[in-house]
Amino acid sequence: MTDCGCDKARAELEEYFRNEICRTDAAEIRAHLETCEGCQSELHIGIVLTQTVQRACKETAPDELRDQLLARLRAVQLN
Repeated sequence: MTDCGCDKARAELEEYFRNEICRTDAAEIRAHLETCEGCQSELHIGIVLTQTVQRACKETAPDELRDQLLARLRAVQLN
């Protein structure tokens, strides 16, 4: 398997860790990640950031904030 290089790996890291990339490209990126600490670090940051956002999106807003947002949305829809 060939090493795709940092440019390609970094351009496709998000698709790579979401399994949204073809097998050939995934294999090339995986081969690159085995030897490139910089790209490994970029991948780790992307994964941690995605997991943090996913956790935050599961939380519910406080009732008061939710009510304020809904009222504002209704006001905008009426205009």
